[in-house]
Amino acid sequence: MDWITTIGQLINTTLVFSTALIFASMGGIFSERSGVVNIGLEGLMVFGAFAAAVGTYYAEGAGMGAASPYIGLLAAVVMGVIASLIHAVASITFKADQTISGIVINFLAAGSTLYLVRLLFNGEGETPLLQEVFRKTNISGLSDIPFIGEVFFHHYPTTYLAVILVFVSYYVLFKTTFGMRLRAVGEHPSAADTMGIKVSRMRYIGVMMSGALAALGGATIALTTTSMFAHNTISGQGFIAIAAMIFGKWNPIGALGAAVLFGLFQAMGSYFQLFDWASNIPQDFIYMLPYVLTILVLVAAVGRSSAPSALGEPYDPGKR
Repeated sequence: MDWITTIGQLINTTLVFSTALIFASMGGIFSERSGVVNIGLEGLMVFGAFAAAVGTYYAEGAGMGAASPYIGLLAAVVMGVIASLIHAVASITFKADQTISGIVINFLAAGSTLYLVRLLFNGEGETPLLQEVFRKTNISGLSDIPFIGEVFFHHYPTTYLAVILVFVSYYVLFKTTFGMRLRAVGEHPSAADTMGIKVSRMRYIGVMMSGALAALGGATIALTTTSMFAHNTISGQGFIAIAAMIFGKWNPIGALGAAVLFGLFQAMGSYFQLFDWASNIPQDFIYMLPYVLTILVLVAAVGRSSAPSALGEPYDPGKR
């Protein structure tokens, strides 16, 4: 076995698995930095994967060709924003328990998307395989560098987009007035309100951004590795994204590192099967391993991460 090649492939696969987690964890950061808990990332990813697959399928049928997956991404963003509004209205306007509202989003996504797939595709439990999906592309010049080029510069377009998004998110959150206001309503909403910042408006924006980005995470899976949507397309990735957000201390750079770490766990689950000694290990255990490692890492992080001060607390202007 060529160990250098194997390591290179493992790193490349790690970044592929990390992409959806990066999108979703960035979405979670924008929501929770505004003070709104978003347990519904899993459901928002499901909605995004569904909308992306269906949107791409119909775009293919309309003869849109290579533009079809981009139309699918747009459909995912729209679907994610609409779905996130349910959570926003419940938790911000009606001050419902934010955790319960997020769980409702998860159940709603699981049931409604399966129903709609069966309705649209003659009772089938999944969409047809998509022909126009994202393919791995090279960055001219950089991809020719031995080892490094193949590992870091031969990826899906969504992977490059996710990495760029991390640094854009960091800049927006910590270097702009908008980011300062968003963080203010998540830390001290009363003080922010006193300064003229519209707390509810900022929280709505944070939750809607969360929906759009988490949906992009789901769309990434449907338009790259699976080329379709089924009830198990997401398979807990939204919850791993929440873990990445917490482990990364609600910071885009930290969440990037955590997403890559959890992506490595998933990639290792795939590569373990290449070794002869792994043939005696039950396959279900290998598939379970990434989730077990994620839980262990998250447990180790408990008590070391400091959430936004007003996270999960509905804001009542009358109690200032």
